Amino acid sequence: MKILLIGEYNSSHYTLKEGLTSLGHDVTVIGFGDGFKKRRVDVNFTMKYTTGIGLFVKRTLFKLFKTDLTSLSVRKQFFAQQHLFKNNDIVQLINENSFGTVPSVEKELLSFVFQHNKNVFLLSCGTDHTSVKYAMEGKFRYSIVTPYLQEKGNEMSFLHVTQYLTKPYIELHDYIFRHIKGVLASDLDYHLPLLNHEKYLGMVPNPVNLKKFVYITPEIEDKIIIFHGINKNNYYKKGNDLFEAALKIITAKFKDKIEVITVSNIPYDEYIRLFDRAHILLDQVYAYDQGFNALEAMAKGKVVFTGAEQEWLEYYNLEEDTVAINALPDPVLMAEKLEWLILHPEKIVEISKNARKFIEERHDHLASAKDYFEKWQSVM
Repeated sequence: MKILLIGEYNSSHYTLKEGLTSLGHDVTVIGFGDGFKKRRVDVNFTMKYTTGIGLFVKRTLFKLFKTDLTSLSVRKQFFAQQHLFKNNDIVQLINENSFGTVPSVEKELLSFVFQHNKNVFLLSCGTDHTSVKYAMEGKFRYSIVTPYLQEKGNEMSFLHVTQYLTKPYIELHDYIFRHIKGVLASDLDYHLPLLNHEKYLGMVPNPVNLKKFVYITPEIEDKIIIFHGINKNNYYKKGNDLFEAALKIITAKFKDKIEVITVSNIPYDEYIRLFDRAHILLDQVYAYDQGFNALEAMAKGKVVFTGAEQEWLEYYNLEEDTVAINALPDPVLMAEKLEWLILHPEKIVEISKNARKFIEERHDHLASAKDYFEKWQSVM
């Protein structure tokens, strides 16, 4: 079948494409490469007017005339390639803002997609109205809105989250749900808010192409190496401030036993290369399940501090601290977990092997592709 995947979030769509292609389908991924991460896509749209003088001009024009230059640029790129958005057997949107435009332009582009394709699906991946509303209502014990509610950072740093609760984005959400055949979730953080929704088709665990990630057996010689990758745009949302506080505690106690590698906003390929040396990777705090960075690190055999909540343990029938370490929003508790690993390095080797096995059994991209296709076909 001819399948179009619109948008990219880490490598969720491109990895799904690799699985679907192996099953004999003709698949195209269109997107922006997920910003500075420069993830691979087939047709790369560019997000213009986002830095420097261009950003200043855009903000000025928007303030004066409510005209968004970035959205107009994306609109122009869309219609220059409009043939790609026609006559596909299946189309999937990465989330409710796949083109990254203002709601009025997003609705215009989606109208074209719905008009020219019969089977359009939505993936709940990244922030969207459903998950943000669920979090704001306090239905998670903690979530990506926790630092916002604690007034960390400024309003602008959380706009990409809170915008989904504004009227234009709620209307966009409603418009999308009126026209899609179904919605799927990529992990438990999106699965739980969608439970019992009439168009929910279920969760498909994020796909990982294991051929791309060679397992590295942990070799602990002089020091235990801890890797902390910071995304400045999502500093508080990812809990990087809490990781830094935990590292401060553990460094004061075990300075001679550890090496800490900290990087900020680097392209994906460099990120992967730099964490190869590490035994432990600090991923994110405010999550119940793992995103792509965590899964790919686990595939390589790293011990990852990430979302690994009780709901995740129950869903996959796992024991605590056997596959990944649940990164709770408490620097002292995270420092205690780090200390446990430093004092018991054999646990690093054990968790490393379990992590790789878990990815092989639950996140293989071929199994995920089959699952996606079966769910799509169930309502076609």
